[in-house]
Amino acid sequence: MKKIIIVFICIISIFIITGCDEATETINEAESSVNEMQKIIKKNNYIIVDVRTKEEYEEGHVKDSINIPYDEIDENVDLDKDKTIMVYCKSGKRSSIAYSTLKDLGYDVLDLGAYDTIDLEKTK
Repeated sequence: MKKIIIVFICIISIFIITGCDEATETINEAESSVNEMQKIIKKNNYIIVDVRTKEEYEEGHVKDSINIPYDEIDENVDLDKDKTIMVYCKSGKRSSIAYSTLKDLGYDVLDLGAYDTIDLEKTK
């Protein structure tokens, strides 16, 4: 019985340790994205693309962003490939799709994630 309890405790410990590592990785990734965004903005060589719907964009958006809904981003999109393209949406799901599409098209892209979490000036 003691062996079963010890094995159970070891398994639980592994799950706890692994969970903590994943949380730390997520925090580190978020910090890295913020640092990268700040560096890009300082260079002033970027385009911010709001990939939400036109209606969502009109309700409020990041200042100086342009609106291209994520499902309209394809090989016909005409953005400056010499600039970093920063994408965002409401929750991060659509921006992730736009990120992948733009990467596949050869753009330098940064996914800013969810609109409410972006620390940039916004307009209404």
